[in-house]
Amino acid sequence: MEALNKFSIISLALLLSIYSALLSCTSAEIHRHQFVIQATPVKRLCKTHSSITVNGMFPGPTLEVRNGDSLQVQVVNKARYNVTIHWHGVRQMRSGWADGPEFVTQCPIRPGGSYTYRFTIQGQEGTLWWHAHSSWLRATVYGALIVRPRLGESYPFPKPNRETPILLGEWWDANPIDVVREATRTGAAPNVSNAYTINSQPGDLYNCSSKDTIIVPMHSGETNLLRVINAALNQPLFFAVANHKLTVVGADASYTKPFTTSVLMLGPGQTTDVLIRADQPPARYYMAARAYQSAQNAPFDNTTTTAILEYNSARKGNAPKPIMPSLPAFNDTNTVTAFTRSFRSPRKVEVPTDIDESLFFTVGLGLNNCPPNFRKSRCQGPNGTRFAASMNNVSFVLPRNFSLLQAHQQGIPGVFTTDFPGNPPVKFDYTGNVSRSLYQPITGTKLYKLKFGSRVQVVVQDTNIVGAENHPIHLHGYDFYIIAEGFGNFDPKKDTSKFNLVDPPLRNTVSVPASGWAVIRFVADNPGVWLMHCHLDVHINWGLAMAFLVENGVGELQSLPPPPPDLPLC
Repeated sequence: MEALNKFSIISLALLLSIYSALLSCTSAEIHRHQFVIQATPVKRLCKTHSSITVNGMFPGPTLEVRNGDSLQVQVVNKARYNVTIHWHGVRQMRSGWADGPEFVTQCPIRPGGSYTYRFTIQGQEGTLWWHAHSSWLRATVYGALIVRPRLGESYPFPKPNRETPILLGEWWDANPIDVVREATRTGAAPNVSNAYTINSQPGDLYNCSSKDTIIVPMHSGETNLLRVINAALNQPLFFAVANHKLTVVGADASYTKPFTTSVLMLGPGQTTDVLIRADQPPARYYMAARAYQSAQNAPFDNTTTTAILEYNSARKGNAPKPIMPSLPAFNDTNTVTAFTRSFRSPRKVEVPTDIDESLFFTVGLGLNNCPPNFRKSRCQGPNGTRFAASMNNVSFVLPRNFSLLQAHQQGIPGVFTTDFPGNPPVKFDYTGNVSRSLYQPITGTKLYKLKFGSRVQVVVQDTNIVGAENHPIHLHGYDFYIIAEGFGNFDPKKDTSKFNLVDPPLRNTVSVPASGWAVIRFVADNPGVWLMHCHLDVHINWGLAMAFLVENGVGELQSLPPPPPDLPLC
């Protein structure tokens, strides 16, 4: 009888799990959207610009889905520039044609053209975002992508009373495309931005901005889930809320072991989910963001953007002046280190071991000598040079006639080579005084080939060439475990003892410390061509990128399907 009961309990449990699996399959939705890329008058800092937007909105529309849902987004280009859209952090399992980086997974959508991005979000929950991946259009073409748990499932923390996306941005009092084109012409660094923004508004500390400052309302005792996204083009940012603690619960659409902090630091591309409780005296409190600037002696935008956290009871009568948070000094690397080292996965995770591909990539800037046929006006970098950037001394050049993924899939010769070096071609004291002979990288469209299923470790090492800097390195098509980070030159003899192989955080963008290194691991289980690059857009323009070519595995489920019929042609 007891055996029978046991059998019935097991059968019932099995039926319930089958039912819940079926329920989650049937409850998955397809969300259809249309993004019209168009010029829109946008007034900021007293001046109106014709800015490129999606559907006339700035920031663009927030997309809200559940884990397991699919998106079909038709992008119609009514602007005068080429455009593509990247779904930042989406794994894009076997849907590389929808990833979006220009000339990597697709040719751009030309003015007057359109393309529909089709993909499913699987096994990811939290905050992602989308942005243009063509020239500097992402200065204004971006928005949040919120992934909630499947129907019937909940957050691994108490349900907040409300949720607020906080998109940190960067504003130029100019056309951003003109800014980058001028820098490309002169070889100098581009002009820095004129303002930072929260949900596209600069806030009270800038001219002509107070009346549009973003207000985030809260009732005393409530908890708000702030989904903070650094959508700035070129600047890592500190973020804080006056007199309030922030509890970090997620980053890059992966949950984290909760920890409490008074300040966040996000590199461009990174997202951080935090719970904030309205547990202070009812008043108005500034949320503020300003630069973390790790590159010494480099010009940067030293302004502060604000929004207002407003307790509802503080609205009555004359609104009191908001209280300002104390933000770290612009060069406070110690605060950044303490913050990034606080991230852990919520529980023990399966970190890849028995590594098949152990790679070592240097990242940093460079200087190209002025070509003999160039006028002096085209070589306005330091000492009459032109700025460059590279990984393992290769400055990445995008193709122009085919996308890398098309060339790979269709076997088109002459578009790329697969000889990206797995280690620095020359070993040197990466974070010491670097010889000037190492300042000039070579150019190339070099990919690194990975077998399907290979277990990969990459040591990403910053260099002092031109100057050390914190680089937010983003890998398309993958999440990875950050198993360690440190300062100086990575030393395999002593630094492997620092590896966290128990509960390292899962991210899609790693902030590589200035004059330091980070170690990431992932399994190459997603076939296609996947860009790895610095998310400071000025550095992508200079060539701080490479791409992995992940080969097909066995059978349909381990292979990239053919391109969709509406894939744009070059």
